Amino acid sequence: MTRIAFIGLGNMGGGMAANQAKAGHAVAAFDLSAAALEKARAAGCTPAASVAEAVADAEAVITMLPAGPHVRQVYGEQVLAAAPRSALLIDCSTIDVDSARAVAAQAKAAGFRFADAPVSGGTAAADAGALAFMVGCDEADFGAVEAVIQPMARVVFRAGDHGAGQAAKICNNMLLGISMIGTCEAIALAEKLGLDPARFFEISAQSSGQCWSLTSYCPWPGPVPAAPSNRGYEGGFATAMMLKDLKLAQEAAAKAGAATPMGAQAEGLYALFERMGGGGRDFSAILQMLRGNPQG
Repeated sequence: MTRIAFIGLGNMGGGMAANQAKAGHAVAAFDLSAAALEKARAAGCTPAASVAEAVADAEAVITMLPAGPHVRQVYGEQVLAAAPRSALLIDCSTIDVDSARAVAAQAKAAGFRFADAPVSGGTAAADAGALAFMVGCDEADFGAVEAVIQPMARVVFRAGDHGAGQAAKICNNMLLGISMIGTCEAIALAEKLGLDPARFFEISAQSSGQCWSLTSYCPWPGPVPAAPSNRGYEGGFATAMMLKDLKLAQEAAAKAGAATPMGAQAEGLYALFERMGGGGRDFSAILQMLRGNPQG
């Protein structure tokens, strides 16, 4: 049994913390939301009154926070001051590469092992313990990081040194955002041309247009029962979160001098969809905007 402090119990973190408890670990959980803490208690975690209380005797600290400034603040002002130096620190938030590297440097200077380990898979995979983890850490620490992550994971990759996990995540999600828009455009066009979208799915799923956005997360209701399109686009991966990741990708591209014209177009389309009220809906609901029915 490992003593784990889990900080951040939102849509993703709640399921992740629950899987650590399910694996038999002692999980001290903290979130600013009382409802999230009660849900964590019901899942076998022990609610903590503060970050400092959660990490006080932790062997591993896992954080799942909204953005870079939150990660910098929680580690810089709370975790590093209160956790044992022997604790392994793992940040699973999706943040900018510069913040990940800055926090890693601060943690290492204080005597900690640190990894950035963002995830892919959405809320269903978080609940099922089937996330893909992209880890940036010292090579010598990867075995320990992988062992802590395992109850939450389907697969764990070491992407490289600190910051590489975040780089892998934002590149992957830029590809996903672009791919989903292409999938939705094709479905909307098929419908306009009089082709049944469900029939188009059957054809394209076995043809060169096959991709994850189509066959595993189909934005048209019916063909993939587990997809959010069958739940009114509720749950899954919110448009606002996809937009956040696309913005991170564009910021990184600008700093690196990389040309990402399709990524820029994807960011613009998701920003438009958010302004039309789609921010809280699954990102595949952008199909409805392309069909001229953004609230559909």
